[in-house]
Amino acid sequence: MNEPIPGQQIPIAAAPSAAIVDSQTQPSLIGGVLAGLGAAIVGAVLWAVITVIMKAQIGFMAIGVGLLVGFAVRAIGKGSSATYGVIGAVLALFGCVLGNLLTGCALLAHEQNAQLSSVTFSVLSSPSASFALLQAMFDGMDLLFYAIAAYEGFKFGRREAA
Repeated sequence: MNEPIPGQQIPIAAAPSAAIVDSQTQPSLIGGVLAGLGAAIVGAVLWAVITVIMKAQIGFMAIGVGLLVGFAVRAIGKGSSATYGVIGAVLALFGCVLGNLLTGCALLAHEQNAQLSSVTFSVLSSPSASFALLQAMFDGMDLLFYAIAAYEGFKFGRREAA
């Protein structure tokens, strides 16, 4: 092995630091999806908690979920293509539906005097039970707020093209 001679300058390559900066600005589809999914879940839980505490469903929660998801996809995904907007829209819609489902689970658990975790697991593990619960809770205004949330997720999910 070549040992450095005392007093000899060892050149430092510029490539690694350029790679670090480049990776911080490159789009990441997987990162955007994971960040959006996490934001959708957090938004859904907040939706359910606020709805149960206030004992009323607030449609504007959907707008908050759409914004939260959109900003998460944009911040982590860093993409400017329409794909990132679609991811934001789909995950915002998912967050809204999950928020309604979790709210329904909490209300059902309270009504049946059952544990929230067991009701939630039963409902979420059964597509037919999830659909039936959503159907029972459905209000026509939900569609409007779901559409707004999807729009927010799409609009804020992608960066402006440079």
